[in-house]
Amino acid sequence: MAARTARPGLYISVDIEADGPIPGPYSMISFGAAVAGRQDGASYTAADPEQLTFYRELRPISEEFVPEALAVSGLDRDRLLREGADPAVAMAEFRAWVREVSAGAQPVMCGYPASFDWTFLYWYLIRFGADSPFGHSGCLDMKTLYATKARVPLRAAVKGRMPRALLSRRPHTHHALDDAIEQAELMSNLMLWTPPAPEPVPAGEHSTC
Repeated sequence: MAARTARPGLYISVDIEADGPIPGPYSMISFGAAVAGRQDGASYTAADPEQLTFYRELRPISEEFVPEALAVSGLDRDRLLREGADPAVAMAEFRAWVREVSAGAQPVMCGYPASFDWTFLYWYLIRFGADSPFGHSGCLDMKTLYATKARVPLRAAVKGRMPRALLSRRPHTHHALDDAIEQAELMSNLMLWTPPAPEPVPAGEHSTC
């Protein structure tokens, strides 16, 4: 029986801004997404991350917030309470957008780091609509991708230690769409990067453990 061919993957960089550390007690107040590129087998094609994007500012879902977390985004909570998108509407629009841009491919959310952004994004997708276009595990962490390729511990996978050629020249503004676009460029650079081969260990210095 022939092996089933995997669908191409469409990588979507997502960045979220929140007013606290976890979803539910606290709110996702904005999120942005940008198509980073497409992988078909071993081939990866980078996209222009400004071409296919999505952005929404959301109405908070609770009265709780951490002032320091809210301040990072620079968004006005009172304005969001009046003008922010209804989360159910925004997530329905986002699902439709993901399915449109990923037609014929498997959408994969990617983030830097993915753990925080995926936690909020997946919780909102399920809480407000009970459906995720990424499934329950369709996320990729750029820090892990770099650590694996560079053969460094995860804690060393920080932008300040990465080769400059991997980094986007765009500023990190804490505006969710700006940062999603910036990190889409990092994602493509990582996918296309071939790190230098490790130096060989001299004879006689191999560990016997």
